[in-house]
Amino acid sequence: MRAWAVYRALEAEVAAARRRLGTAPRVLDVGGGSGVWAVPLARSGCLVTVVEPSPNALATLHRRVADAGVQQLVSPVQGDADSLADAVPPASADLVLGHGVLEVVEDPAGAVRALADATAPGGAVSVLVASRYAAVLVRALAGRLVEARRVLEDPDGRLGAADPMLRRFDAGGLITLLATSGLGVELVQGDGVVADLVPGGLLEAHPGAAEALAELELSAAGRAPLRDIASRLHALSRRPAITG
Repeated sequence: MRAWAVYRALEAEVAAARRRLGTAPRVLDVGGGSGVWAVPLARSGCLVTVVEPSPNALATLHRRVADAGVQQLVSPVQGDADSLADAVPPASADLVLGHGVLEVVEDPAGAVRALADATAPGGAVSVLVASRYAAVLVRALAGRLVEARRVLEDPDGRLGAADPMLRRFDAGGLITLLATSGLGVELVQGDGVVADLVPGGLLEAHPGAAEALAELELSAAGRAPLRDIASRLHALSRRPAITG
């Protein structure tokens, strides 16, 4: 997984949390699967709880955590966003990840509230979601024009009942969803703006191409309209700190 812009944002948030707290940041990864995000965060010194409904994914997580030598830093819990309050204490995480979650849950607003409730005051919520406009362009370029129009015009950006995703997002819809849950949105950027369009063979054939692609992706990630046609949209928002 490339996700350079997402990793950059999370690294900055973890570093800021470590300075603010003076201790290891507590990370909650909801729907964290096999540890794609949890293992690197644990390697950076975070205490990571992974809430995941799939026993198979949790088994893979155990193996990856053991291979990385971070068993003491990662705590797996079987559960999902709908039952998050039963899985972890409220306001217990300095950084909460909901990557690939909001497009598949029945109640996205409820899921965001659950993520926010699990976040400590002053902590951050990171969400990564499928992009409606990327799905339109991919289908149009493949000649699937009827499907492209359906995704564009459907209120939830779906192809129909057989679509495995319940919704796809544009930047405005994602910002509104997060803001209505009381979170202050600080960053919205694209993930896979250009990186998903470049063939792997091209990168292997040209020395320095991989580095150039990473630099281009990072530069494009926050620039509309390029951001808006990325494969995924990433948002970082914050639970208000307690003052007074």
